[in-house]
Order: sequence, then C-alpha cells, then structure tokens
Amino acid sequence: MRIESSRYTERFGAIQLHDVQKVLELDSGRAKEGTPQEALAVLKIDEDTIKDHEERMAIVIPTKNEKLKLFEGVIAGVPHECLKIVVSNSERRKFDRFRMERDALAQYCRFTQRRALIVHQKDPRLGEALRAAGYPELLDDQGLVRDGKAEGMIVGMLLAKMIGKDYVGFIDADNYFPGSVWEYVRCYAAGFSLAETPYAMVRVLWRYKPKMSVHGLYFKKWGRVSQVTNRVMNTLLSHKMGFDTEIIKTGNAGEHAMTLKLAEILPYASGFAIEPQELLSLFEGYGGVLPAADPEVAQRGIEIFQIESRNPHLHEEKGVEHIHEMLLAGLGALYHSPLCEAETRELILEELQDQGALPAGEEPPKPQLYPPFAKADIKAFRRALEPHLDEHMIWPNK
Repeated sequence: MRIESSRYTERFGAIQLHDVQKVLELDSGRAKEGTPQEALAVLKIDEDTIKDHEERMAIVIPTKNEKLKLFEGVIAGVPHECLKIVVSNSERRKFDRFRMERDALAQYCRFTQRRALIVHQKDPRLGEALRAAGYPELLDDQGLVRDGKAEGMIVGMLLAKMIGKDYVGFIDADNYFPGSVWEYVRCYAAGFSLAETPYAMVRVLWRYKPKMSVHGLYFKKWGRVSQVTNRVMNTLLSHKMGFDTEIIKTGNAGEHAMTLKLAEILPYASGFAIEPQELLSLFEGYGGVLPAADPEVAQRGIEIFQIESRNPHLHEEKGVEHIHEMLLAGLGALYHSPLCEAETRELILEELQDQGALPAGEEPPKPQLYPPFAKADIKAFRRALEPHLDEHMIWPNK
C-alpha cells in the first residue's frame, strides 16, 4: 500500500492529530526500498508489514437486524489474518436472526478455514461475565448488556483483550462493498505501522459516499452528520488553541481502530455518541486544558491518523430519524463536555435546530458515560465465559 506522507500535524497537549493521508495505491507489492525522492511525499507499506499487523488485530462487527447479504459481504471483506468478532443485538423472538448470522458465519469459516467469535449482546452469561469482571456499568436492571452500538463495541473490545490481540478495529455491518471493508482494515494496519507510540488510533475518511437520485448515482463527498460533527469539533478545538483549525475530518468515523493499550484507557459514551466521544475523551484527558487522566500516557503521547480510502462507501440508508438520532447523540456529547464553552454550545443548539433534530428551547440529552475497561478483571471475565466459549468460537473443523 502507498499512502501520502503526513503533510501537517496539529498538536493539542499530548495528542498529535495528523491531517488526512490519502491512499495512493492499494497494493504496492513485496518489500522493496523506495527511492529517496519518493519517501519525501509517499509512504510505502509493504505487504509483509500489513499482514504482520493484521495478524495482531481483531475486527469487531456490531450488528442489529442487518440484511443477511450485507452481513455476509462484510465478513467476506475482512482480511484473512484478522480475527472476526461479531457482536449481535439482532431479533431472537419472532425470527431468530442471530441464529441465521451464526449459521452464515460458521459456513463461511468452514469453507475459508477461518476463525471467528460471535456473541449475542443480550446473552445472560455475557452479563454474568461482566459482573464477575467488575465491570457492571454496561448492564441494565435485568443484568443484561444495555442496548446500543457503543455497548456492543465495548463487549467486542473486551473479547479482543481476552484473546490477547494488540489492535482492535471496527466495521459497520451495513456496508454494501466487501472490497471497501478489505481496504479499511489495510488502512488500519498501515496507520499502526507508522505510529511511534503504543497509544494510537486510525480513523478512515470515506473518499465518497454515493447517493441515488432521480438523476442517477451522485458521489457525494460528505455525509450530513459528518459535516456538522466535524465543524463543531473543530470550533471547540479552535477556541481551546486560540487558532482556527479544520484538522478533524473524521469526527463520526464508524470505521476506525485503536491499539488495545489506548482502547482500554478511554471512557466511552453510550449509543451513537461513541465515535465523537472517543476523540472528546482524548481531548479532555490529554489535551493539556484539564489535568492529565494518566501522566504516563501523556508522557508517551497519543497519535491519531486520518486516512482517506480509495473505495467509496455505500451503506444502508436508514432515514431522517436515524440521522437525527446520530446528531443528538454526537453533539450531545460535545455540548456536555467540560471543554465546551458557551459559544460552541450555542453553535450546537443552532445546528440541531436547523437540522430539525431538536426543538427550540431544549438541550440535547447527555449521553451515559462508561468508565475505561482497563479496570475490568480480564482473567475473571474469561473464567466466567470459558464453559460457554465453544458456543461462541467458530473453528474451521466444526
């Protein structure tokens, strides 16, 4: 893979925010030294380096009642070396969609000689394992994992840590193009290969987000939610740094990855607020405005890579209500952040009202925050799940 060298890096406290680096070539061949001239503007990440990082990576796929054909395409797009972890919150009463997902995954693993792990978010045994691990914050009054994308992602991260992976990446299950899934994971591996700290995050910027209209297929550059979230987040940073910035291009990036060392120290927001809150948690904990959440991490530094894909991103359209839900969640996290000053709060209210997501005179709801899962006893978590792992692990010879 060839990607652009980082042309500019914004620094905010202990955080390095790299500007967007575009993918120039999806496959740059075997290991071979580039010319000195090329190295100034272009980074060549050879295939062995990408595969080495993919072997150490788990890909978490949160899903809820997605079309089975889409789900099958997504799992087919994940590179062979990665471990797939599917966390499903799909219907089990009228039609057992979870069983369909598990059967599809098992069949795929059998034919491709792959390994995978699949769990249902509402499995009571998962709730018991979280309680045994000392991480009950994810549970509702019935002792089950709460509904929400964020909650499923946190479960996936805990499973990745339990298995001993170094990196964890996320792919949404409503992606129509398996080839774009493959590219996103390669972008994760490329970013991690460039990191100079164990606390790194890679966020993918879609090249285009195609839309169907009466005039045909239109390749739109920005999604509605992304435009608003990026603008507000950059405004917040600009006020704190004293200089205008447009560095954030991936405020709502569902396709992103982290080192486990970074993932386990972040507080997370519930539901669709999780992706913006990840950046917010870093800004609050390591931006230098508030006391450092962990002085050792601040000393080592944190890197955030933003990589623009070659593939467009076409996903399932879920309507205006879904857009409003995402806007309320993401901007609600920003609105209630201790970093957010009055001017940015005013901008958030204006944006939400203009989008029709919030009536005048109301404030966006504050998302629930979950503590870092570094506090969870991962050995106790594994011991509690051990008797049931055969149900969840899918091996080629099964």
